[in-house]
Amino acid sequence: MAENTPSDDDTLAALGYRQELRRSLSVLGNISMGFAVVSPVVGLYAAVQVGMSVAGGAWVWALPLCLLCQCLVVAVYSELASQWPLAGGAYQWGRRLANPGVAWLTGWMWQFAVMFGNTTVAYLASPWLFALFGAVPTPTEQVLVSVGFVLFCTLVNACGINLLRWFVSLGIAAEAVASVLVGLTLLLVFRQHGFSLLTDFLDAPAGLGIGDTGALLAALAVAGWAFVGFDACVSTAEETKDAARQVPRAMWWSLLSVGLVVILNAVSVELAHPNPADVVSGQDLDPVTTAVTHAFGGWADKPFVLVVLISFTACLMASQGGAARGLYSLARDDVFPFSRQVRKVNRHKAPIGGLIAATLISCAALPLGLSTSAIGSLMTFGSAAIFAPFFLICLIALVARLRGSWTPAGAVRYGRLGTPLNLLAVLWTGFELVNICWPRAVLAPAGAPWYQIWAAPLGVATVTLVGLAYLLARRPDRRMGDIDQDRPPADELAPAVL
Repeated sequence: MAENTPSDDDTLAALGYRQELRRSLSVLGNISMGFAVVSPVVGLYAAVQVGMSVAGGAWVWALPLCLLCQCLVVAVYSELASQWPLAGGAYQWGRRLANPGVAWLTGWMWQFAVMFGNTTVAYLASPWLFALFGAVPTPTEQVLVSVGFVLFCTLVNACGINLLRWFVSLGIAAEAVASVLVGLTLLLVFRQHGFSLLTDFLDAPAGLGIGDTGALLAALAVAGWAFVGFDACVSTAEETKDAARQVPRAMWWSLLSVGLVVILNAVSVELAHPNPADVVSGQDLDPVTTAVTHAFGGWADKPFVLVVLISFTACLMASQGGAARGLYSLARDDVFPFSRQVRKVNRHKAPIGGLIAATLISCAALPLGLSTSAIGSLMTFGSAAIFAPFFLICLIALVARLRGSWTPAGAVRYGRLGTPLNLLAVLWTGFELVNICWPRAVLAPAGAPWYQIWAAPLGVATVTLVGLAYLLARRPDRRMGDIDQDRPPADELAPAVL
């Protein structure tokens, strides 16, 4: 590193904060956080059955399109994270580029999207523990075990970033076995169908009473679930060495590597499945396990379940760590409820206050699992809630560019391409947000109540209204203020970084 290059601590100080978390992550450690949260295993399980049920074999084409469009979001996030490498990116970037109220609400939306997303991951992880023993849980048992998963991940997170990194690395090793090795083997050795299946709708749209275009739009909404979580790399920015350079790299590596693995496995599972029509008709609700056990035999069932369980746990652990660091970022500016407690850091330099708050909020939503329609509504809301901050951040960045109030000045800059890429990111995230929120009965279980079908727009509206109520009652935007004028702005550090 050049002699005149500022240290990470100097950069953080210039942005108005002191180093409280342990800065020990290399770029590989940061990539592992993003990889674990995006998670090819979790993403595939969230999408493949629903995708095939609405668009048959042709649903897989939504995946590369969604991956390409999410790269636009990473391009915008890279310039922002490079200039302001701070935990709680959505809030911190908005604070510097937009109206304080808009910035605060963006951070609020992101926090609850992640925390309720953690509720969903914990709930979906628990049946795999029962599956190890050949048991089927009751709703109460599934909720209780889900609480246990959250508490276990809290304990690991509380011991600091180094232990968290070790557990997440174990999860990534499991992902490599479950995703890359199994996916390639299914495709090269156990393929049951020709590649023409990848363009065959299998009469799925006709069976649902929709057209092929409507089916592909629904599949694109589902594909969006598989390519979120790369912003977990931003959450650990204050624990990453040379963060201005390495966090953008980590986001790119985590999204692209997971994206390619998800596409590989979606194609492999589809072509190796003994009867894809069973997935379309709803007779097979777990096509991934069906394809694996049919190919490798019954002996593979338990090892595969163990690998999937580890992957889900690593995803929850990394995502919960990101949520805690986002809360810490809000609380140290005194703009979140109970900020004095939430901003506390323990002796392991872990944001213990944020961990406890994130745990309480995620667990508070788990009793919804006692009702299938209620937990289904939460899952539907979660995917939409993630895209709302994506859209808001991209829009805030674009408006600031067009007004001339922001010219990217970090180590990562896209020059003249920055504005058109930003514009495309706004168009994409706005479209996908509407696409996911669109109330579709075809994406809900048969006989689902109306509120589950409308869960995405209702959930986003509820979190937004609660945030607006707190904003008007407590006025956290007035406490945010301007960035400390006595410190050198970040763009003055940029030439030394470059």
